[in-house]
Amino acid sequence: MKVAVLGAGAIGAYVGAALHRAGAEVHLIARGPHLKEIRQSGVRVLSPRGDFTSRPHATDDPTEVGPVDHIFLGLKANRYAEAGPMIKPLLHDGTTIIAAQNGIPWWYFHGVPGQYAGHRIDSVDPDGAVSAALPVERAIGCVVYAATEIESPGVIRHLEGTRFSIGEPTGEISARCTEFAEAMVAGGLKCPVEADLRKDIWLKLMGNIAFNPISALTRATMAGICRHLSTRELVVEMMRETLDVAARLGSHPEISIERRLAGAERAGEHKTSTLQDLEKGKPLELDVILKAVVELADLTGAAAPTVRVVSALADLLNEQVAVNPQLNPQLTR
Repeated sequence: MKVAVLGAGAIGAYVGAALHRAGAEVHLIARGPHLKEIRQSGVRVLSPRGDFTSRPHATDDPTEVGPVDHIFLGLKANRYAEAGPMIKPLLHDGTTIIAAQNGIPWWYFHGVPGQYAGHRIDSVDPDGAVSAALPVERAIGCVVYAATEIESPGVIRHLEGTRFSIGEPTGEISARCTEFAEAMVAGGLKCPVEADLRKDIWLKLMGNIAFNPISALTRATMAGICRHLSTRELVVEMMRETLDVAARLGSHPEISIERRLAGAERAGEHKTSTLQDLEKGKPLELDVILKAVVELADLTGAAAPTVRVVSALADLLNEQVAVNPQLNPQLTR
């Protein structure tokens, strides 16, 4: 099995290292000091489950890799539309694109019956640009339940979780999903193939939709947001509204809000990916997390008042930092 990891950051390099350890032919596509260090010393994973070093091929040029069986997409969703030229050299007729993203994916209404079949979510797939770069028939969904960080170039700190749930948009338990899942398991990861991955999408989104923007607006960790009574109540209300939107689309995650909160508290003083991006002056991955849910609320007639307010505030923050990164105190220290 030949796999390319496009966007070999914290999650991508971790997955690539695990797959290579399992014997898959892995090619990491990265850049900058991270790429240089991986070429010299491999990927070093520091984990409570045991440290290991893996030495897959690494490059910044997909044409060096050629067609692969699976592309594991470790890019942020806000970079998907521009990924076409990087994807093209990696494709053969059966290549899959396994997108490990937060929030609502561009393929969400692909392969589903009913009134919304084939509907394009504009905030996720503006003018069809993402679908053009990442054809939906190649898509395999992936919901990540692992927390990792780049500790230094070439060094990945695995904090918790090893589960990467995957699934076809159609709900089929396909041979291509099974093949990839078996390789992930051989590499020491959990990779269940789900018949209804949309439940997992909403389950994770319950946390992302609240903790990610609130952390960016307040610079607080997940545990800090939970400890503060008012923000804890805000999280609960955003989760309720998110579940309402999910239910109107026929999805019912089997978890209580209190249990989801407890899981967030166990993460401790962890900075969300959105807060980490803010501190690095990067664009915030909020369209697929917040704007998409507002758009789906409009589509289904859900009120979602709290989600709408937080979305507006977070969107303004994103615009302000994009125009003037110096507004972020972390960048001026």
